[in-house]
Amino acid sequence: MRRLLIFPVLLACTLWGAMSGCGGRASVDSDSVSTADTLRPLPDTLRVGTLYSPTSFFIYRETEMGYDYDLVSRFAADKGIAIKLEVASSLAGVVQMLDSGLIDLIAYEVPVTAEYLEHVLPCGIENVTSQVLVQPKKSTAERITDVTQLVGKEVYVEENSKYHHRLLNLNDELGGGIVIKPINRDTLITEDLIAMVSAGEIPLTVVDSDIARLNKTYYNDLDITLDISFAQRSAWGVAPENSWLADTINAWSHQAKPRQAQAALLKRYYEMSKVTPGVYTIDFSKGRMSPFDGLFRRHAASIGWDWRLLSSMGFAESRYDSTQVSWAGARGMMQLMPATARAYGLSLEEMVGNEASVSTAAKVIRSLDRSLARYVTNAEERKKFVIAAYNSGLAHILDAIALADKLGYDSQVWDGVVSDVLLLKSKPEYYNDPVCKYGYFRGRQTYDYVKTVYACYDKAKRQVPL
Repeated sequence: MRRLLIFPVLLACTLWGAMSGCGGRASVDSDSVSTADTLRPLPDTLRVGTLYSPTSFFIYRETEMGYDYDLVSRFAADKGIAIKLEVASSLAGVVQMLDSGLIDLIAYEVPVTAEYLEHVLPCGIENVTSQVLVQPKKSTAERITDVTQLVGKEVYVEENSKYHHRLLNLNDELGGGIVIKPINRDTLITEDLIAMVSAGEIPLTVVDSDIARLNKTYYNDLDITLDISFAQRSAWGVAPENSWLADTINAWSHQAKPRQAQAALLKRYYEMSKVTPGVYTIDFSKGRMSPFDGLFRRHAASIGWDWRLLSSMGFAESRYDSTQVSWAGARGMMQLMPATARAYGLSLEEMVGNEASVSTAAKVIRSLDRSLARYVTNAEERKKFVIAAYNSGLAHILDAIALADKLGYDSQVWDGVVSDVLLLKSKPEYYNDPVCKYGYFRGRQTYDYVKTVYACYDKAKRQVPL
């Protein structure tokens, strides 16, 4: 297990709004809801266990995030207590932590099944998911709308996964005919298969509905409406002997403000697009990159960069649109995170100003370059690492460098080496490796970001004077 942090949650909670269900979410019922808060006082610090995952907890641009993490932070903030977060490497591991008394609460979706009910008392807002078919978005006539239409179709899934086993069972129920294509987990994972359906490289795959909803925010050209399994309930959990804590959490989750907070989180993680708007065309035919060339020239000089490279980051971040606000809360032309802005003395209002955005971005770049200089000695090659770290946060790039070293690769080369290793940080066997200190990361976004920046830069070098 990993101990992440001890902090006053009152200072950590920032984004909350109005709410609805994600795959069907409702508070777990309790007979003691009305009196729960009077049964037993909460501790000053709540020990919370979770897992790294794209839905529960992860670190993005040095900011702790995740649906379950944000929701338990809100609970602690409302109760005026702190949380101490412990990150386990598996569901079995976090349940063992609860059994051993090392944590008070699992803030992770534990399946409500006989396997876990002996050790975990469900509480909080229940999540109901099912396995769904991921297919390209097509007309009604072309779309698969019934499981019987899978006969004769190729469906790709991770080998020996629950999706693989469900397809095998479904195939038996239908009398055969589904062309099941198991993929070795060492080669690809669920997120890769979803991306391949979007790209047209494979026709179909199967994932859990919450994972499908999250990935649809990256790939809006997918249809995820067909359930192929029964519903599965899951919820947070406490030790059975701590029913008082379950009652307190249940009572809290019935209140209006927590429900509003949950709806905002569902929208943030499962509905808001995670990709930069693509309406801006790269057109340098007039010998300029944007109306802000002078601004980028001035601040690029302060870090010794070609201004066209800094400007290319502005293109990749926001398409030079200062009004952009990302799903993670990044703002302005250079998409500064609120915590970063505060660290450099900017208010939320000042973040959207182009001068402040670009000048602060240059300061961040200078800091990242200093941090990475010991790992990547070639200044030009290091720029790619810096640009990647600007997008992902330094932590994940340091993890990728350490992992590349462990795997015997040249950790001072970005393209085809560290860039590819970064993609491995979405796989549990890699992000749980001891050399990785910062857990799960969806590396595809940063991998593509660096390529976008340099594609823009290469075109600018040919068409725009230095």
